[in-house]
Order: sequence, then structure tokens, then C-alpha cells
Amino acid sequence: MNKSLETIKEIYKPYRYTLKGSATILETTSVNYVIKESNNNLRELFSYLKSRSFDNYPEIVDDSRKGIDVFKYIDDISYPNEQRANDLINLIAKLHYKTSFYKDVTEDNFKEVYDNIKSNIDYLNEIYDKYYDDFFKSIYLSPSKYLFMNNYSKIKANLNFCQNELDNWYSLVKKLKKTRVAVIHNNLSLDHFLKDTKDYLISWNKSTIDIPIIDIIKFYKKEYFNINFDNLIKNYLNIYSLSDDEKKLFFVLISLPNEIKFDENEFLSSIKVRENLDYIFKTENLIRPYYLENQKEE
Repeated sequence: MNKSLETIKEIYKPYRYTLKGSATILETTSVNYVIKESNNNLRELFSYLKSRSFDNYPEIVDDSRKGIDVFKYIDDISYPNEQRANDLINLIAKLHYKTSFYKDVTEDNFKEVYDNIKSNIDYLNEIYDKYYDDFFKSIYLSPSKYLFMNNYSKIKANLNFCQNELDNWYSLVKKLKKTRVAVIHNNLSLDHFLKDTKDYLISWNKSTIDIPIIDIIKFYKKEYFNINFDNLIKNYLNIYSLSDDEKKLFFVLISLPNEIKFDENEFLSSIKVRENLDYIFKTENLIRPYYLENQKEE
């Protein structure tokens, strides 16, 4: 990477270069460039996306050197994150819509997904039950432990919901022979969305073919606390409608919180418990309308 970067600097002769995250920005007297390490054939990916009428990716200037790509620099407009997130969701829905296809699968594929998620739920149930038993024996509870014990039933109800919906999902898919997949960006972030003359997604090195809901789940888990996702999910579903089984799996995966790990630092432990509870409450409020809608239809 360092040798290739030095070679590129000699070619483009920048008067200044700036490190920004994993990228290097070269400023020249004519055009600015972005240099990034690459472990993927992005030109092939972008050619495919273009054939599917999706061209919201940065222009590759030079990819002739192994492990490094040169892109044309994109000026980004500054505007509120809520609007940026909405534009990002619309763009990712467009990506999924343009690149979707049905892939042949066996029952074992769905069973593997089921077993992996169930194993995660069982693990969380086991560790939280152990926390409860240990804390219950304490004469005096620290603030973080008190907060956990006071909300133990809510945490358990959340895990029970995930298990029940996982079972319902599996009953819908276990006999299916196909599943819907698409190109997923797999690294969604507000920092990876740029707006200039059009909208762009950058940082495609983790992209792959998989179930589309993975993009939304990862983005939600990064930004749930900072952004209101109510309208974002509605907008996504208006562009890229999910089937009943896709929606159930989405709700299960988005509802699963991270594990609570108590720290020796009581202040940090309290923050971790509070963040976990906030995630559960916010996610429950996010998905509740879809279950109420189903109840009305029934």
C-alpha cells in the first residue's frame, strides 16, 4: 500500500494530501482524488450495477495496482443528518430493488439461520438468568444492577418475542426452495453517503450478495439512538416491499439487543444497561405499528 501510494503521488503530483479515515485525499491543481485500499474487484461490481441502472457509486480513475484504488473526489453537500439518512435509505432501497433475484436454497439453509439466531437467544437468556440469580442474592445492589433487576422482565419479554417470531418465521420458510437476495452494501453509514450533483454510496469493499435486510439492520444498530427510523422504514418498504417471512426475520434480527456486559467501572456499567434498555424500547415502538396493522387485517 505505501509503495503504491508513493507511486500514485508521483503520477498525480498533489500539492497536498490529507488522511481521512481509511482514505487518502490527493489535492491537485486540476482534479482531486481519493485513494483507498481495495480487497474487492470494484470495477466488475460497478459494471454490474450500471447494467442494472444503478450508477450511484464513485468513479474509478485507476485500479491497475493491486490492493489500491483511485477514485475521483466527490464534493459533499452539508445538510441535516435526518434528511441525509432518508436519502440514504431511499438509495439503498433502490439498490436492492435493482439487483434482486431469487436464489435456490435447501431446507438446510433456513435451518442454519434458525439455529444460529436461536443459539444467540438461548445464550442471552442463559446469561441474563445467571445475572438475575446472582444479583438477587445481593443485599445491596449497585445502580447498574438495580436498573437491570428492575427491567429484567422487560428484557426477558423481548427475548421471548424474538424466539416466538423466529419460530413463526421458520414455519413460513422451511419448505421454501428459493430466497430473495440482492447486492448489499454491507457497510452502511451516514459517512458513506455523499450528495453532490446526485447521491453516492462510497466504501463498497464489504459489499456482497445476501438478504437485503442485513443493510437496514446494520444501519439501524449504528444509528438508532441518533435518528428517528419510523419514516425511514416506511420509505424503504414503499420502494422495496418485504414478504411476510422477510419482514418477520427483519423484526427478529432488529429486536435482538447486544449483550449487556457489566464493567468494573460502575458508571460505564450503568450506561451499558441504559443503552440496552433504550434499544429495546425504541425498537419495540418502531415495529409495534406493523403488528397492530396485521391484527386489524385479521
